[in-house]
Amino acid sequence: MTSYLLQEKTSETLVQRSALRMLRLIGWQVRYKPLPGPRGVIIVYPHTSNWDFPIGILAKLAIGMPFHFIAKSSLFEGLTGATLGKVVRALGGEPVERGTSTGAITRLAKTMHSADWYWMALAPEGTRSLRPHWRSGFYHIALEAKVPLGCAYFDFKRKEVSLVDYLTLSGEQEADMTQIRQVYQGVQGCRPHLAGPIQLRQDQQQG
Repeated sequence: MTSYLLQEKTSETLVQRSALRMLRLIGWQVRYKPLPGPRGVIIVYPHTSNWDFPIGILAKLAIGMPFHFIAKSSLFEGLTGATLGKVVRALGGEPVERGTSTGAITRLAKTMHSADWYWMALAPEGTRSLRPHWRSGFYHIALEAKVPLGCAYFDFKRKEVSLVDYLTLSGEQEADMTQIRQVYQGVQGCRPHLAGPIQLRQDQQQG
């Protein structure tokens, strides 16, 4: 079985090597399998702690790919947006659009195909608090854009960030969600009791 473990000696840039060193200092490692194409959606699960963000940014820098990621809109507004928002945007962050009336799903699908390279990451739980189901936006974006779905995770038990699993969604929702559950089997977040069940709300068409 291929481990896909990122090694400092194979990293191409100083930034990548430095990020790997920082992760190693706190006991973490990164597993990464090359992306299957120039565009796609990445889901990150479980999202249960503020620690997910700095660890995720270090992993992003270690991998060395310019991933975009969805961040809450409050980070880009007011005084916060004038400081922290600029940093988050420079790292690839984009404000989330909540609700279905904004046409965010169609817009993001079009954005992907208007760019030569565009991979977007988001947390399908939508919050660090326990939710009874995932938000389905990731699913509909991947289907509409006809792009692969990457399944990334932060496993705090093994202290491992992983992005090695890529799925092609069929549009058969329950079959697709079964595949996703298999990827995340045994993965433990920072606060396991806050990890929501891997399921979509039955009446949720978009969001």
